[in-house]
Amino acid sequence: MNEDKANFIQAIEELCEEKGLDKEIVISTVEAALAAAYRKDYGRPKQVIRAKLDPGTGEAEMSKITTVVADEELENPEAEIALSEAKKSKKKAKVGDEIIEPLPKEETFGRIAAQTAKQVIIQRIREAERDMIYSEFKEREHSVVNGSVQQIEGKNIVVSLGKVNAIMFPSDQIKDERYYVGQRLKVYIKEVAQTSRGPQILVSRTDEGLISGLFELEVPEIANGTVEIKNIAREAGSRTKIAVIAHDENIDPIGSCVGQRGTRVQSVLAEVGEEKIDIILWDEDVEKYIMNALSPAKCDRIVISSKDNKATVYVPEDSLSLAIGKNGQNVRLASKLTGWGIDIEKAETEEEKAEKDTSDEEKSKPKKKSAKKTRKKVADDKIDTK
Repeated sequence: MNEDKANFIQAIEELCEEKGLDKEIVISTVEAALAAAYRKDYGRPKQVIRAKLDPGTGEAEMSKITTVVADEELENPEAEIALSEAKKSKKKAKVGDEIIEPLPKEETFGRIAAQTAKQVIIQRIREAERDMIYSEFKEREHSVVNGSVQQIEGKNIVVSLGKVNAIMFPSDQIKDERYYVGQRLKVYIKEVAQTSRGPQILVSRTDEGLISGLFELEVPEIANGTVEIKNIAREAGSRTKIAVIAHDENIDPIGSCVGQRGTRVQSVLAEVGEEKIDIILWDEDVEKYIMNALSPAKCDRIVISSKDNKATVYVPEDSLSLAIGKNGQNVRLASKLTGWGIDIEKAETEEEKAEKDTSDEEKSKPKKKSAKKTRKKVADDKIDTK
């Protein structure tokens, strides 16, 4: 193997290592480039040329490929051969067969051919890189990753994820959160799509998935499945409710999420700014689940209407504002978390109950008739008997 070929193979190996590409993909790319260059300098435009590169020696064998077609379907004599003609040299030839003819070796390629080879190699390697990046991030779709603000384009934020940039649209940005170039933050990968310009990655800071992903990073019990996040209701930048359950009776799911002295939940809160997080216990019993969801408000009793999927919750007067929340946020999030429509009503106090019971008792007592009316009725009865 001469020095040029040795350098050629070494260049391919270095390229694979530098770009993190599969060597087989690069070899096939180089083969396509060499075939295109050979056809450019030594073949005809409509010919099908195939190159076979030996990665060990760097030698490339060039071949002309001709496909056997029915006599009446022959359209491109440069790449096709009629069945009747093919049978003259190969009796068992049939439609669809390929006839491979070795081509003479050419030690050097012309300037144009070399340029063609270079362009094809660059294009194919770029495509291979795009495919590799797409596959990598497609696997990470719906997960939380580290990023940094690369650029601010109008209202859109360009977030660098290392190998590729992602876009964060205004609807995925937390209200009142300020972004600046170089800022490091965690984002949720919403969608990864393949486009003609390469992979397009959309990230979010407002998606519920950001909260679940952050808890998964901070809480080992969630990562290993011992504790499960059943549902999340979020108003990004303001408040989130998260319902959890443990699949091990010896584990406290809320305590696991909060962590010792609140370290775990504080780590999550540090990533979402001023947002508050309520962690509540999920329950199969709808009534208990709804009452838990209204935390931190205390509930007196609840009336469920399965027909219209609504619940009326009675709470003490001193818990009314907590149950409803600022601008109705608490009850709105509880409704979203549970999937039930929730109406908040004030529960009766003991005094109100006592007054109501007394009033009902009075109404139920029979009315006494006056003595005068009774005597009149007796007199009337005597008259009637005459």
